[in-house]
Amino acid sequence: MFVGRRTELDLLTKQLDHVRRTGEGRSVAVRGRRQVGKSRLVQELCDRVELPYCFYTAVKGASSIEAVSYFLGAVRDSSLLTSGGRDLLPSEPPAGGWGDMLRVLASVLPDTPSVVVLDELPWIAEQDTTFDGHLQVAWDRLISRKPVLLLLLGSDLHMMQRLTEYDRPFYGRATNMVLGPFNLAETAAVTGSSGADAIDAHLITGGLPGIALEWTPGTPPADFLREEIANKNSALFSIPEQSLASEFPAPDTARRILEAVGGTGSRTFSNIAAAAGDRGGPVSSGTLAPVLHRLVEEKQILAVDRPLSTKPSNLAQYRIADSNLRLYLAVLRDVHQLALRDRNAAARAVLDARWSTWRGNAVEPIIRDALAIAAGAGELPWTDTWEVGGWWNRQSNPEIDLVGADRAPVASRIAFAGSIKWQDGPFDRHHLEELRRQAPTIPGFEPGTSGLVVVSRSGADLPADAADLIWGPDDIVRAWSA
Repeated sequence: MFVGRRTELDLLTKQLDHVRRTGEGRSVAVRGRRQVGKSRLVQELCDRVELPYCFYTAVKGASSIEAVSYFLGAVRDSSLLTSGGRDLLPSEPPAGGWGDMLRVLASVLPDTPSVVVLDELPWIAEQDTTFDGHLQVAWDRLISRKPVLLLLLGSDLHMMQRLTEYDRPFYGRATNMVLGPFNLAETAAVTGSSGADAIDAHLITGGLPGIALEWTPGTPPADFLREEIANKNSALFSIPEQSLASEFPAPDTARRILEAVGGTGSRTFSNIAAAAGDRGGPVSSGTLAPVLHRLVEEKQILAVDRPLSTKPSNLAQYRIADSNLRLYLAVLRDVHQLALRDRNAAARAVLDARWSTWRGNAVEPIIRDALAIAAGAGELPWTDTWEVGGWWNRQSNPEIDLVGADRAPVASRIAFAGSIKWQDGPFDRHHLEELRRQAPTIPGFEPGTSGLVVVSRSGADLPADAADLIWGPDDIVRAWSA
């Protein structure tokens, strides 16, 4: 079953239409985290267009000689070869490595449109630092002159981004595509869920197809979790474990920082430094700052939130970007360890004890994004509102869940402030009075002009005009479905 990805398929199809129309080659670099569905997306494209194609997946750790040999085998087994092209294919890998192999590829490409896929490209570059130079030369002189769509896939986000930067050989030759997890609406469709259950499903799976497609449509989230706890080999556990093992194989400082953010819930610089430290004390700022930068900018495994207001701020809070990995580090890893020892009752007890609090914090980015999408579509009472974040002071007292503004990180106008209640029970007048009392502490909030927003999992026990906007779970899912 293939679900969603309409935008991505449309983009790739347009690239292929250009190839058909002009007879010239096009290249697309597709990057995304592991298990996000890059290979599945491209295979779906190949199946739909019914053109000759070659799909090569690199092997991690393979030498350059081995990689060229495997690629030659992939070309030989592909549907690219015509009877004449088969005669041009050598029986042995060319001695010149990737440079010669790419020339061989160009020589056997048909004169009609075709697709060539190089999956896990960073693993090729690991073994041959000259690969992207060879690729550039072969592309410029030979491959791009054929009607071929060249798709370059990779899970190492930083390396894939570097592939097409201005100081690299392949700069300006490929369109970049970032493939993220399923969005909330796609997760809802895959899991057959709606409203609050769809949001829970998205938090649990992280929108990762490998987990979402294990969900029997219509199964309530609580039932899915109980079933998966009893399955020691569940993708719910194995996918985040594999992600950690592949990206952080050694227990180094980066891994300790990740554990501090995800496992202990440390979010500020000083708290992360303390939690990630050892007997020698906290991690020094000179060490912590560049590692946090790498985890945010290069690895993109952490996300950073900053206060949104009309006043500049140096404050920052860090979180795990992938909600499934975030859930694994905070809850599911301990649950899995108990399940591996057949202590399923204890595993369920740990999940029940931590789930509600974890969910209440993890849902905030989804709600902010949903409000930003609705604002951009003109569906909120405020015009010229493009950014939705939160606000807090150095003491985190108060801490405002929602702030809508015209720009970030420093706004010129605050459109609204809001509060999220994602625990049991409705949002009532006591919660509203607290929001009214705290909102004016946000720099730029103007009582009587800036609005108030209420978002609640269990509805609101308020008059209809008590707030400018009152949202529930269905409204959040609907924003993503537009």
